[in-house]
Amino acid sequence: MKPRLIAVSREALAVVIAVGSLSWSTIAGQAPSAGAQANAPGAKSYVPPRTADGHPDLQGVWANNDATPLERPKELQGRTFLTDAEVAVLKSRAAELFNGETDAAFGDSVYLAVLKEAKEFKSTDKTGNYNHFWIVDREFDNRTALVTDPPDGRIPELTPQAKQRQAADAEYRRLHPADGPEDLPLSHRCVTFGVPRLGAGYNSYFQIFQARDHVAIGQELIHDVRLIPLDGRPHVDSSVRQWHGDPRGHWEGDTLVVETTNFSAKSRFQGLSSENLRVVERYTRIGPKTIQWDVTVNDPSTWTKPWTATVLLRSTPDPIYEMACHEGNDGMVGALSGHRALENEAAKKSSR
Repeated sequence: MKPRLIAVSREALAVVIAVGSLSWSTIAGQAPSAGAQANAPGAKSYVPPRTADGHPDLQGVWANNDATPLERPKELQGRTFLTDAEVAVLKSRAAELFNGETDAAFGDSVYLAVLKEAKEFKSTDKTGNYNHFWIVDREFDNRTALVTDPPDGRIPELTPQAKQRQAADAEYRRLHPADGPEDLPLSHRCVTFGVPRLGAGYNSYFQIFQARDHVAIGQELIHDVRLIPLDGRPHVDSSVRQWHGDPRGHWEGDTLVVETTNFSAKSRFQGLSSENLRVVERYTRIGPKTIQWDVTVNDPSTWTKPWTATVLLRSTPDPIYEMACHEGNDGMVGALSGHRALENEAAKKSSR
């Protein structure tokens, strides 16, 4: 499962280093610039190319390498956008910190390390990690959170029953970390990374195919493909549950809307499982190289209210690569054999 490598040009590196002397404390708190407002999702009108049946052409390979964190950090509370100068500082720090020699950083850790002016980055993985040389560069823009609703940029609180499920799951994992393969995470088992996958920067590439009655969205991670009917058929019976749910799509003007229900209780989204999950995705092409992907999550048994995140998918000439997950899954063997070794060691100590 080897992630992509995208090199930084000397010219680009020179630009970000040149602004590196700017101090965050001297520019933080400024009002967003005109440029910041212009970078807001959907801020500019755009007439997309069309397919033969007249709908916007969303086909191609699209990358989610957003550096913007899912939730707004407490340091940026109350600020929807950064100024252009602040973004320049973040880019400069990212180029300096993640120069290929640090541990690999995933998810929101890239943005948070740069925001907190970290001098070095160390992985929290106890078994170690490869370095950041192998990780794709992340895209910084003026946004301070992917969550756009609620306005505070934070995911709503879990319901009491969701907290109970979360605590029970954590306790089970503590007592049964790797009794068998089924105890390991779905991604570790090469089953699925889940949908919709909002995580960025690690094989987070999608390929969209369109026909009159269907749209197919291929995901590079574990090469999952979602086949989405557009012909108005109803969802399957509620007794049918699937890893990726049951998606149905339709067009609202120039926006492709995909509603997904019927998730399996074994599925995971944001680390939680629930058969009540309902996800509505909206795909809108807002520029020649950008799709605005709005994801609204509604599950009354998990969150106290619905919430929405907005990801900017950017066109890329890179292909979707095969992810031979099962074939090279040494991590599965290592996790299971490692726990057997720990159990044997504990058994020997208890018998003395």
